[in-house]
Amino acid sequence: MQLELLLLIFSSLFFASILAGKAGSRFGVPALLLFLGVGMLFGSDGLGIRFDNIKTAQMVGTVALSAILFSGGLDTKISDIKPFLKPGVTLATFGVLVTALATGVVLYLLMGRSFGMDLMLCLLLAATMSSTDSASVFSILRGKGLNLKHNLRPTLELESGANDPMAYVLTLTFITLCTQGGSPDWGQALLMLVTQLVVGFVAGWLFGKGMVWSINKINLDNAALYPILVLAGSFFVFAATYYMQGNSYLAVYIAGLVVGNSKFVHKRSIRNFFDGITWLAQLSMFLTLGLLVNPSELKHVLVPGLIISVVMILVTRPLAVFLSLAPFRNYMLKDRLFVSWVGLRGAVPIIFAILCRASGVPHSDEMFNIVFLCTLVSLVAQGTSLPLVARWLGVSEPPARQLNNAPQHFDIDFPEEIKSSSTEIEIKQPMLVKGCRLMDLGLPEKTLAIMVKRDDNFFVPTGKTVLHEGDRLMVLTDNQEELEAKLHIIGAIEPPAEPPKRRWTSIFFEDE
Repeated sequence: MQLELLLLIFSSLFFASILAGKAGSRFGVPALLLFLGVGMLFGSDGLGIRFDNIKTAQMVGTVALSAILFSGGLDTKISDIKPFLKPGVTLATFGVLVTALATGVVLYLLMGRSFGMDLMLCLLLAATMSSTDSASVFSILRGKGLNLKHNLRPTLELESGANDPMAYVLTLTFITLCTQGGSPDWGQALLMLVTQLVVGFVAGWLFGKGMVWSINKINLDNAALYPILVLAGSFFVFAATYYMQGNSYLAVYIAGLVVGNSKFVHKRSIRNFFDGITWLAQLSMFLTLGLLVNPSELKHVLVPGLIISVVMILVTRPLAVFLSLAPFRNYMLKDRLFVSWVGLRGAVPIIFAILCRASGVPHSDEMFNIVFLCTLVSLVAQGTSLPLVARWLGVSEPPARQLNNAPQHFDIDFPEEIKSSSTEIEIKQPMLVKGCRLMDLGLPEKTLAIMVKRDDNFFVPTGKTVLHEGDRLMVLTDNQEELEAKLHIIGAIEPPAEPPKRRWTSIFFEDE
């Protein structure tokens, strides 16, 4: 295939996915689900793009997932998750184990014999879907802007970011048992799990410290190279930990945590860069996985896929959550119910199912289609209903009233250590009634006007600067609430409107 044709196909896929994601966000449909849908639409059963390279799909998924996990750690503050470290780690380890074992046993009793799958195959199938997907959880919780009570969000993000190693080790263990036969050596499996977790944690912490040192010590002439340096470092952590017999997924997440909670130059630009990389990784991963599946084959696993989805959503995931959080009394019943509902499946289970196909596991084709179908059901049923379930359970609260303080016309970046808030104000006619000079606006104390944009010109104002309608004023303040109140009084901004009520339709929310 010609390079120009490949570029045309990939650019069209990406463009269609971005438009679908933008349209879907209005109706509460997870963008990741739409990325999968676009891949399926362009695939062999849709517009005819044939893609069946398992190794390429596995490579794309692994690279994308490493970038997503690093970015997730980069955006997570240790101070936020430290109080919830024990419940988060318990959910990420013991919770995954309970989910895998309970789901595998239930599947074997319900339909194992009828589908010719023994207990080990059922446990393997359950293990591939035993972890919540970090890409789905990060994307949906942050994309929907859910403001959860009782600090549920850091608990859920910590669990989803740290539970892949347990699921990965369980999947590898059951793959070995299914392909080589013999009785399970649970002692060896436990030793493998502990080794992977310990080596992965230590390697991630050490490499993360090394990355911070490198960023601060290497004086690059071109500042644009710093994000590239960090991206290369994240891939190095993933690969090096693999050769150290540690868990690469845990290592890259820990490295992101270490880097994100350290002081280094160009921190804000690096974070902005990884926000874009994360979306690119998610889009690439879900598009590839969507192209890989043939929708016509899903009808053959429709019944078992729906049964497994119901079992995991309503039985085994809640069982694992309630057992894992039993020692932690600060989680009320409604908190545990919501955590149970956020058992989102996504790309990770599909990647693990691809690993089963690449290893030649019996019934691996059927298992892949089942996992893919369960992922679709999870994203539709759980992903679209998170805001509704959060309101029903009373664990969400309206976001705090605050001014949108992201300057749009001033390309100025402040270090993260500066706690002052930068705000852009458009000068309107009602604001000039008491006078046209800057001092006549009566800005509150601890607020400094630092720049004015008039047409295409920028200049630093003084108190006597005469303002014109349409000017844009950039201010820096340590008193955000008082500034917002003052801007309401002088007519600079409108009071925040009540959020629109949403009604439930067949598969999504719709603004009334």
